[in-house]
Amino acid sequence: MKLVYTGKTKDVFELENGNYLLKFKDDVTGKDGVFDPGENAVGLTIDGVGDVNLRMSIYFFEKINAKGIRTHYVSADLENTTMEVLPAKVFGKGLEVICRYRAVGSFIKRYGAYMEAGTKLPAYVETTFKDDAKGDPLVTKDGLVVLGVMTEKQYDDLKKMTQDITKIIADDLAEKGLDLYDIKFEFGYDKDGNVILIDEIASGNMRVYKDGEYIDPMTLSELFFA
Repeated sequence: MKLVYTGKTKDVFELENGNYLLKFKDDVTGKDGVFDPGENAVGLTIDGVGDVNLRMSIYFFEKINAKGIRTHYVSADLENTTMEVLPAKVFGKGLEVICRYRAVGSFIKRYGAYMEAGTKLPAYVETTFKDDAKGDPLVTKDGLVVLGVMTEKQYDDLKKMTQDITKIIADDLAEKGLDLYDIKFEFGYDKDGNVILIDEIASGNMRVYKDGEYIDPMTLSELFFA
């Protein structure tokens, strides 16, 4: 295997068959020793977090694949905390896609003058560039097209996939008495230009509540697999 990228929470290796291998790590983002999925730097190491992130990713990727929605997921090896994925290119220099069911977090910070915190949203989708230095700036559909990051069709596909995937996850969480407020995804595209879901689907990428109380990512993982 050839190491091609060292990330904050995963390392990426190239396999002989043309696919890639993601090695999940126990490093998490945070600040001053406190876990915070919104931070852009590794803040601490939590034993076992790589394992639970991989387990949740396997669980949801298999559900999403079964619905016929394109993802990069091929298989996983829990013993080695690795996931084999199809090759994909990121949009631009990296794009994050957020689907919001409730007005919380950065959404309410921006638009709090127009809406109360916690207000229900209609699977609202927004896109941000992955750019730590600029604080992951928002970008519109028109902006993505004008900048040559993606085509209009790719954006429309990405938006629909985001909403369909979020519903799968939200419905599953609801069966466990958990309410999904928002979730962050990463998408890329394959050699034919098809939009595909990439990266991971883990508790650190979603904001979940139970009986109106926020559930931190590690507690969420424990509840999910209880």
